[in-house]
Amino acid sequence: MATNQLSPKFFACSQSIELAEEIAKNYGFELGKVITTHFSDGEFQPAFEESVRGRRVFIIGSTFPSADNLMEMLLMCDAAKRASARHITAVMPYFGWARQDRKDKPRVAIGAKLVAKLLEAAGATRIMTMDLHADQIQGFFEKPVDHLFASTIFLPYVKSLELDNLTIASPDMGGSKRAYAYSKYLESDVVICYKQRAKANVISHMELIGEVEGKNVILVDDMIDTGGTLTKAADLMMERGAKSVRAICTHPILSGNAYERIQNSKLEELIVSDTIPLKKNISKIKVVTCAPLFADVMRKVQDNTSISGQFLM
Repeated sequence: MATNQLSPKFFACSQSIELAEEIAKNYGFELGKVITTHFSDGEFQPAFEESVRGRRVFIIGSTFPSADNLMEMLLMCDAAKRASARHITAVMPYFGWARQDRKDKPRVAIGAKLVAKLLEAAGATRIMTMDLHADQIQGFFEKPVDHLFASTIFLPYVKSLELDNLTIASPDMGGSKRAYAYSKYLESDVVICYKQRAKANVISHMELIGEVEGKNVILVDDMIDTGGTLTKAADLMMERGAKSVRAICTHPILSGNAYERIQNSKLEELIVSDTIPLKKNISKIKVVTCAPLFADVMRKVQDNTSISGQFLM
């Protein structure tokens, strides 16, 4: 165990204070003090109110929009670097801008790559995140990336449901790898939804590849934004004779009228993590905390021990 002089320090970005408090509590530490000065034009300046010289610093903050959340992470990394922190780990349970991982049409930015470079320029020496939208984003960094899988927290919950005739489903072709990984662990069948989009967040057509009649189906995805894909998939599966449909989505972005759409859908339950705080609580949403997982991996990083045992898939 590290000595007190070299013990880590934990700090939270303002958008992730509750999760950061839980992570620090699971680790056995308290959050460090940060004071943020806000200026009348909307600019802000975070400042550490305690020394971080020679320490490993964990800065915890999901970078979902608005862009202020990403900017706060960058400013805090820069502040830690200029305060002579030994290591700076940007802990981003939700890595924002990850859907911009490639040029899918001419003359567009690759936002995920840009964010990676910004974090490194700000002083981050390590990145810790969970369920990236695309695995290849790890390659955008020249620093170590700890990419955790939410299956570690979700699979025990799924097993506790004791569902018979279980089938794992992917809401699109891109998520088939994740669905197959869950199905392998749970020894279940897999079905895939094939969708065509009219434009971003608007589905024009959806088909189902596989049989769901009489099955308890669990859709798995890395995030849920407007909820259009999942609710449409649930409707389609119930029409095809599914016994029940649940969904597991790591990051509850839940924009627009997503909450109403979920509550009024044929989904029996939406299971999410707390990487992004919910704007409201509704009966169909079940939150499973990722705090113990992050705390355990942080401890292993601090102690320079292997984290491979944390991966269930």
